[in-house]
Amino acid sequence: MKIFIDTANRDLIKEWAATGIIDGVTTNPSTLSKEGQNSKEVLLDICRIVKGDVSIEVVEKEPEAVYKQALEIAQLASNVVVKIPFAKEYLPVIARLAHEGIKLNITLIFSPVQVLLVAKLGVTYISPFIGRLEDVGGDGIGLVSDAMHIVHEYDLSSKILAASIRTVDHWNAVMAVGADVVTLPPAVLAESVVHPLTLKGIEKFDQDWLSLGKKNLLS
Repeated sequence: MKIFIDTANRDLIKEWAATGIIDGVTTNPSTLSKEGQNSKEVLLDICRIVKGDVSIEVVEKEPEAVYKQALEIAQLASNVVVKIPFAKEYLPVIARLAHEGIKLNITLIFSPVQVLLVAKLGVTYISPFIGRLEDVGGDGIGLVSDAMHIVHEYDLSSKILAASIRTVDHWNAVMAVGADVVTLPPAVLAESVVHPLTLKGIEKFDQDWLSLGKKNLLS
């Protein structure tokens, strides 16, 4: 499973990139809006910080404007993936961009049919939104499982990117159903690397070692 961090905060991206576990970044207009006015500078910095894919979302609305902006975004760096929300009016745009070799991440996916439609267009990533679907009583993990089944059953090339992850339990669940990629908020990442039994075990090892009264392990 590839692990992406879901933020536009450069300090947090640097912090987690240094651990070696981050394979990419996803941004959106909401996270980008928190990082100041010079969004292009922020995005270019992110693309330099990480070697893996960086998803950058269009903000235009009219289909032809979305197409043109997608091309501009794709030119920012070689590791850019253009993020486009699912909508019927964008399907021709998505098909055109995919045919032209632009890496795409189709976001705000909430049903298996939406998964199938954009997978047939050959997009790079498809992002089911787990937390948001559960907010309205849906089965977010079930959607990811269905999405994996669809791409495998019909031999489609798109990767399933589990998004809108709210908890470590969400992450555990999408691992269990075999999602290709997960994108995690920094808070969930931070929570995932701490376990009370690990901390307790380290404390016990330290106490036992100190009881020997030795300063050097190998002497």
